[in-house]
Amino acid sequence: MPAQESIPPAANVLGTIGTVLWCIQLIPQIWFNYRNKSTEGLPGIMMLVWAFAGPPFGAYAVIQNLNIPIQIQPQVFASLSLISWAQCLHYASGWAVWSSSLIALAVAIACAGTEAALILTLQPIYNRGTEWPLLAVGIIASILLAAGLIPPYFEIWKRKGRVVGIDFVFLSIDWLGALFSIMSLVAQHTFDYLGGVLYLVVILLESGIFISHWIWLFRTRKQRKAEKGAAPAEAATPSASADEKLHGSDIASTTDSNNKDVELKQDV
Repeated sequence: MPAQESIPPAANVLGTIGTVLWCIQLIPQIWFNYRNKSTEGLPGIMMLVWAFAGPPFGAYAVIQNLNIPIQIQPQVFASLSLISWAQCLHYASGWAVWSSSLIALAVAIACAGTEAALILTLQPIYNRGTEWPLLAVGIIASILLAAGLIPPYFEIWKRKGRVVGIDFVFLSIDWLGALFSIMSLVAQHTFDYLGGVLYLVVILLESGIFISHWIWLFRTRKQRKAEKGAAPAEAATPSASADEKLHGSDIASTTDSNNKDVELKQDV
């Protein structure tokens, strides 16, 4: 597929919206992890695979001369993915903050070097009219991006459809980012099918996560309602029990005092 010669304003606007959304999409998840001091239910491998998708996707976007916002996307996306991965190492695997941060930084440097190497190697080949190496890189990026969304389904299966550890604000922003990005490709003079497939895969797999949790909420609505109703009763029971214990303690104290008085009179 030939590189884009000119980018329509609509494509740049839609691509910018998609990029802004993808630049902030993982921030709610990162904050969610930090606030809860836990990444339970969030597979670390998901974030690492997404980070690995950054170099091939970035090289593909640059060489294909896609709109500038989409060329920026992979770098920001991979960086945020590595931050979240470092949190998984710290909270789930017990790594120290400094060690998890250093390993994430090392991976980031390796990813940046890989992307630069891909661009420098593939650009001359692509300019000579050989397109299949770049196509292969784009396919690898799509596979990695899709593969990153597979591990959450194993977590969902273990919890019978319930989604745990994934912030739905993050998921919504990510879904919208993919939607606006694919719309920006539609607005270009030539639709980039590989990029379109990549974003479509994200939309479909993330929609599946939403649907799974909605089904779980619907299926367990009666049970959750019963548990919610039982909670106040359980909270009140310890209080009544405490009052009874206190009353019983007063009676016992009074009885002991009376017994002591009787013993004292008998001694006299």
